[in-house]
Amino acid sequence: MVVMPALPFLNLAFDLTTVAFISALIIFSLLSLCFIFHLRFKSKSLTHLQGFNSIWTVRFLLVLFIFFWAITELLRLPFFRRRYLYRFLPVLSISQQSEFCKLHLVFSLGFFEPAFLVTLLFLLNASTKKQTPNDTSAITFVLITCLPITTFQGLLLYFKPVLDHVPLFFLQTAVVINHGLGTETVLCGYPFLNSAVFAGFGVGYSLWFLVSCWKVLSLVINKGLRARIFTLAVTVLVALPLQIMALGLTLFWKLEEDMYGVVSLVVFFGAFCCAVTGEGILVIKPISDALDAGESRCNLSSCYGGGSQVKTSPVPERTVEKGEGCV
Repeated sequence: MVVMPALPFLNLAFDLTTVAFISALIIFSLLSLCFIFHLRFKSKSLTHLQGFNSIWTVRFLLVLFIFFWAITELLRLPFFRRRYLYRFLPVLSISQQSEFCKLHLVFSLGFFEPAFLVTLLFLLNASTKKQTPNDTSAITFVLITCLPITTFQGLLLYFKPVLDHVPLFFLQTAVVINHGLGTETVLCGYPFLNSAVFAGFGVGYSLWFLVSCWKVLSLVINKGLRARIFTLAVTVLVALPLQIMALGLTLFWKLEEDMYGVVSLVVFFGAFCCAVTGEGILVIKPISDALDAGESRCNLSSCYGGGSQVKTSPVPERTVEKGEGCV
């Protein structure tokens, strides 16, 4: 932690922009949760939706991880901490305030973002399975994949032997901006070693995601579904590497410089694009399609005098079931 003399000119603008997009993401996540629980209740009366609804918990986890990632991103913002957090915790010292920067790194880069990316990958792979994976396998898959990176991030920030043998430059999480008159602000940064750990995860994940998308595209015939999967693949495979590149570029500027704020905003937007696209394509759109198919079946059933007499459907049963992952 280093004390600097002045506040960056564009810092407030970057904070307000980030808060606006985080607010939009939180609202979008709440909308996704409404879709999930609406389908959950609807499937009790429409039996053909029960297969589609069988991994509703995994979709719920995806939205929950994205929601908490958005919340932890607020901890990084001086505007949010100064305006809201410090009102409830007014007696925190500078060193205690800088702890929020460490918590942001552990929970954001260390767990919640990797967790929602891995859950997104699980849903994508589930769409190619003949049998629907259970919730336990999904949770186990996420934890086994994410715990190593979470552990590494925590060790780099809190394990004393690491702190004693690594230069401050590689582990600097915050600087203190002195405004005069006893007013100080803590700016959070992305240390080199923590960024490198996330970059290693991101490269491995991108390759795995590319292979999974290729496998799904080879099995899908419907043009609309192929377009959705292709959109998801392009978004993730562009946004995630862009985020990693931006994390690398933070090495070339100091935390108090305007350009550091620019690249930090790019880091945020990389994860933001993955989150919004994942929720839209893997949660809202497939649930909307399933509900529309359910209403069409109900209309057909009423025309023929009962659901048991209907032998055909606008959407085949297997199409709905196989749509669990992403279609």
